[in-house]
Formats: sequence, C-alpha cells, structure tokens
Amino acid sequence: MTTDRLVYLDHSATTPVASEVVEAMLPYLTTCFGNASGAHSLARKSRGGLERARTTVADLIGARSHEIVFTSGGSESDNLAIRGVAHAWRAAGNAGGHVITSAVEHEAVLATAHCLEHEGFDVTVVGVDEMGRVRVDEVLGAVRSDTCLVSLMLANNEVGTLQPVAEVGAALRPRDIRVHTDAVQAGAWLDIDVDALNVDILSLSAHKFYGPKGVGILYVRDGTMLEPTQTGGGQERHRRAGTENVAGAVGLAVALDCAAADRAATVPRLTGLRDRLIDALTADPSIRLTGHRTERMPNHASFCIADVRADVLLLGLDMHGICASSGSACSSGKVEPSHVLSAMGVPAELASGALRFSLGRSTTDEDIDAVLDVLPDLVARLRGVGAVRP
Repeated sequence: MTTDRLVYLDHSATTPVASEVVEAMLPYLTTCFGNASGAHSLARKSRGGLERARTTVADLIGARSHEIVFTSGGSESDNLAIRGVAHAWRAAGNAGGHVITSAVEHEAVLATAHCLEHEGFDVTVVGVDEMGRVRVDEVLGAVRSDTCLVSLMLANNEVGTLQPVAEVGAALRPRDIRVHTDAVQAGAWLDIDVDALNVDILSLSAHKFYGPKGVGILYVRDGTMLEPTQTGGGQERHRRAGTENVAGAVGLAVALDCAAADRAATVPRLTGLRDRLIDALTADPSIRLTGHRTERMPNHASFCIADVRADVLLLGLDMHGICASSGSACSSGKVEPSHVLSAMGVPAELASGALRFSLGRSTTDEDIDAVLDVLPDLVARLRGVGAVRP
C-alpha cells in the first residue's frame, strides 16, 4: 500500500502552528501592533500581551515571570545561557573558567562552548554510553574549583534519549555551579518543572510544540548572573536587547499551555505508536534501534539500517508521501555520520543509514501502517541496486 496522503513524521524538526496559536497571535500582528517599550495606549496593550505570555510560561514551568527571557529560539537561548554565564563569571573577577557539557549536545551548545575556548575558558566534553546517556559520576568527576556551568540537554534530538539532568543538578545544588538544560525537544511531550529538574537555566523553542518559528525562551533562576550577548537596549530586564516579538511570545505561551493540557492524553497514545513502530522494525536484525529503549522521548523512534544510505532512503520515503529525517548531515553530496552516533560508538558505515521518525498529535495508526508497508520493500530495493555506500 502506497499512501496517497502526507505522512508527517518529522515533528522533532518542526511542528505545524496550531490554529488556536494563530488565532491568539493575530491581533498582535494587525490591530495591536504597538512597540511594547512605548508609553502610549497601543504600546501598553502590546506590553500587556507580552507580560501575560511571560506569566503563563512561568506558571507552566514552575518559575516566576521575571525569570523568563523571550528570545528568537532555542539556538539563541543556548548561546545566551552558555556565553552569558561564562562571561558573568569573568566579569565577577573570577580566574579561569570551566564549562562541562556532553558529546551529544545540539551544535548550538557544542559550537558555543568551543567558542569559549578561544576566549581562554576550558571546556570538558564528557562521553556517553552506547544508548547516548551521560554517566552522572563522569559529569561530577569532571567538576573543578573553577567550574561555572554544566550544560546537559534534557532529550536528544537525534536518538531521543533522556539525560539524568535532575540527578546531576541535585548533586551540584550545594555548589556555586550553574546547571543549564537544552529542553527544546521536550517542550511538547515532557512535564517541565525547573525545581524538579534542579536547573538554573533552561531553553525552549516554540516551533517544537506547535508554536511559531523564531521565538523561544530562556529561564534564568533568580541569583544567576548572566551577561547579555545581544546589546543595544534595555528590553527583557537588560538581558536581551531588541524590540520584543510580542505576537511570537503570545503564540509561544498559548502553544505551551495547549501542550501541557494535551499531554496526559497524547503522550500515552504516541508512546504506544512509537513502541509499535520500534517493535516491528527491529524484528529485522539488520535494523538497529538507536538510543535508550525506554528512557526516550515518547514520540521518538530512531534507527540505523545496515547497507542503506540515509539520503537515498529519505528520498524514497518522500516519494511515498512519508516525511522523516536522518541522523546524518548531508554536505556537498557527502553523507557524514552524526556526532551523536559517533559518540555512541556506532560505526560510520552503519551510521550512514540513520533514520528518525518523530510522531506528533496528528499521527495515527494508519501512518504507522504506511511506514511498515513502505519501508521494508524500499530497503530491499535499495540494497538490490547497491545504494549502500556513502
């Protein structure tokens, strides 16, 4: 059976904007368009929408409204968290400066941490096990007297594995070390409480939970010193300069509220569909699940398929109306194994067949049927024509 409709299984890349989110944003794109920093009535209406959105977000993650910074998305939030804490450490007159992160972080974290090395900071990148999880004792063992920040993602975008952020945070709580988590992948599917997670800083991006692209948040716990990385104005309590994206902030807040309201019903259903997909595909010994079998995102199923190139496989799926993604990045016609799979010890040849399905609210049993109908035959055909090498 070839599906005659679009089967969208790439929700970890982005989600469609929910209708209720569009409706909430619309006034701030049309009639209520004032600059929230202004003093007149139209500006005050915009500022009211912005601050209500801030309060909503804070309530949903167990924070206080003044601890929420609106940004342009997850990458900016990660950049601000890492550079902001490190620069504040130096600005306070401390010598040295040491940051700990993991080998499977998003590039927004890894690239920013490595940039700090050019400024004289030390960075320790801890490894992961074969399921993509950091070892808590290894993280804690890397701590030094000048460690100012530990940054660990809550859920991995490529293999779905959940990290022991709360455990690391609890162990570091008595020390003057800030804990940041990139929770971008978790916003739609996990209950997020900053106190339960024992974090000081947390990143979210609206387009991962049915909100608009181009807006995110950074939670910054009271008492956390943070130097702005974008200067030029006093917005966001001097933590992030620039005219506020009021419509985006309003949309983000509505989207996060809807995600929280839907979670109890949606997560068990998607977990069941995810497990059905995993069980069916891994019945073939040439298809290997990547990431932890149970400690993973409820909507996330990722695999490495032997003797098949991911780029060719994705094109074949797309021709059948199935949208998925890969753990590999294609550059100039060459498929490179992802840094996540490499850190997990997956051989490069196997990693070149990485495939990720990420489910969403719209995913149905029929969508899983379509994948299970198309994928095995597609893999067999590709192996038959020799589409097996990078």
